[in-house]
Amino acid sequence: MVAGGPYGLEDIIGNAGYGRALLLLAIIPLVWSLPTSLMVGELASAIPDEGGYYVWVRRAMGRFWGFQEAWLSLAASVFDMALYPVTFVLYLSHLPYIGPALTSGYRGTAWALAVVVGCALWNLRGAKAVGQSSVVLFCILLAPFIVLIIVAFWKWHGHGSGALMQPVTSRDMATAISVCLWNYMGWDNASTVAQEVDDPQRNYPRAMIGSAALVAFTYILPVLAVGLAGLAAGQFSSGANGGTGTWAVAAGTIVGPVIALGVVLGGMINGVGMFNPLMMSYTRLPIAMAEDGLLPKIFLRVNKRAVPWVSVLFCATIWALALGLSFERLISIDLVLYGGSLLLEFVALIVLRLREPELARPFRVPGGMAGAIAVGVGPALLIAYAIYAARAEQVAGMNALLFAASVGVAGALVYAIANFFQRRTAATS
Repeated sequence: MVAGGPYGLEDIIGNAGYGRALLLLAIIPLVWSLPTSLMVGELASAIPDEGGYYVWVRRAMGRFWGFQEAWLSLAASVFDMALYPVTFVLYLSHLPYIGPALTSGYRGTAWALAVVVGCALWNLRGAKAVGQSSVVLFCILLAPFIVLIIVAFWKWHGHGSGALMQPVTSRDMATAISVCLWNYMGWDNASTVAQEVDDPQRNYPRAMIGSAALVAFTYILPVLAVGLAGLAAGQFSSGANGGTGTWAVAAGTIVGPVIALGVVLGGMINGVGMFNPLMMSYTRLPIAMAEDGLLPKIFLRVNKRAVPWVSVLFCATIWALALGLSFERLISIDLVLYGGSLLLEFVALIVLRLREPELARPFRVPGGMAGAIAVGVGPALLIAYAIYAARAEQVAGMNALLFAASVGVAGALVYAIANFFQRRTAATS
């Protein structure tokens, strides 16, 4: 749910150069991923309920803020989930000879829709099927990068000069930082399926901390390897969609066409492999909200594998609406909306420490109350920067910040409407 290998890092290298890209990939996990994983580890082990972060915020601050947490998360998901079918299509376009023809015009949109439909059917088989397949897909998509890393280090050791300190021609650190934040976010998504996880009090903290280290490792190592091998950073900034998809070019240059093809296929797997478990995560939100009377009871319907199939079909439909937006624009809007929901989770961590000090917490953020407050500082500053960096983006004919504010206001209005109908139904009963 957090990472699918180095795919998606191309715009960081192309806009920042190798040296700055490596610094971002090493520093941002310490002030973004690690604090978030600590927060999720405490709350998920203390309150392992279906609905995850929605339940935490509702329990800490009430129904209104719980609804806003879910509303912002689902709104962010519209843009976040569109990124993975887009990644699938971008890598498909790099298939030798046939790729451009397969993805030109309406065909690209058709392939993206196929990813959405396929993953929806996959999710209907249950959480266990999604989880096990995700592990297998992750191993497959990393396989060509293992070969690429080995050959790249060999070339550097043998006769490569390296390109780590070479500057890029057109630097854009704002885009590089935004893409880096996006590649390192999503730690709270696993919390929504808590009731479908064995021994969540033990396994959530271990998964959070272990994954934070593993993700940083799988990002930094290939970037360092191709930089030392002498591949120019500028090769990662070409194309209408930035550098997305150019890992295949790097693999072809350093190793050869066979591994390049493996990277292309891995990029396509990445699009499916990320979309699939995130669909499992997001589709548990509507069912938790329906249990609280904030969505129609139809969202409570599940199949024989306990999958909320109405929620799966509903979410798949709304995610398909954003497939036409560009990669960079999707990331900018996703960060703004996701940032709002993440800040509410850090506030919930502090509020629950104050209101429920006796709550059993198998894992605690170290440092007492000061530690609980301190872990939110880094993410809050980075979210503020992401909001500032997105000020020039346009969505639906308006500034990105105005768009995000409109989504927040809409959440309050939708809550008022849902609350009105819930009270009316209760009075009638």
